[in-house]
Amino acid sequence: MGDVKLHGFWYSPFALRVKWALELKGIPYENIEEDRYNKSPELLEYNPVFKKVPVLVHAGKPICESMLIIEYIDELWPQNPLLPLHPYHKALARFWVNYSDENLSSGVRALFRSKDVEERKKNIEKLWEHFRVVEDHCFGKEEKLLGGDTINVVELAFGSIIKYVTVLEDMFEVEVLEAQKFPRLYSWFNNFKTEPIIAPNLPDQEKMLAFLKSLRARLLASS
Repeated sequence: MGDVKLHGFWYSPFALRVKWALELKGIPYENIEEDRYNKSPELLEYNPVFKKVPVLVHAGKPICESMLIIEYIDELWPQNPLLPLHPYHKALARFWVNYSDENLSSGVRALFRSKDVEERKKNIEKLWEHFRVVEDHCFGKEEKLLGGDTINVVELAFGSIIKYVTVLEDMFEVEVLEAQKFPRLYSWFNNFKTEPIIAPNLPDQEKMLAFLKSLRARLLASS
């Protein structure tokens, strides 16, 4: 099927979800760690529009954007499917992936960049609003968007972002994903992160915390 290479940052939630997808599919690949501040010529050539990770290179051809990559992987290697086969359920999955990327991702970025305690509180409350939507709408028995028998594309999307949330909880010494407020979401993530494929492919918490503290200090100093 051709060589598979993944260009990414070890701490990127978007690269992480592609890595999980490759591992779940059992696809051999070469992981190419990029430098945020000194991106390789190959990465800039493969993604000249956004110059971002992740980029999957298959048989010499690049594919950009994490969920487009995952859909490509899922179509090419049908074992352990990540997207539903039925068009309606596939559309539903795409909706919730988009919800994660449009709302949870932006909420996490805002929390990360919070300049003071008041701004931090407001950003946590916004994240709570989005968590409430997920808590109330993603655990139905029929669609099994979260907590089904097998890991799916929606779980890869939410799981990669919530992993980031747990690091920010340590950074700011606050609880964001509260068990009492969001019992199903809390329980789901704690089960998800212990899955045999997911657990060994999670970034180290302390390493990630140290990196994000340094990155945040740099970003705030330049703002």
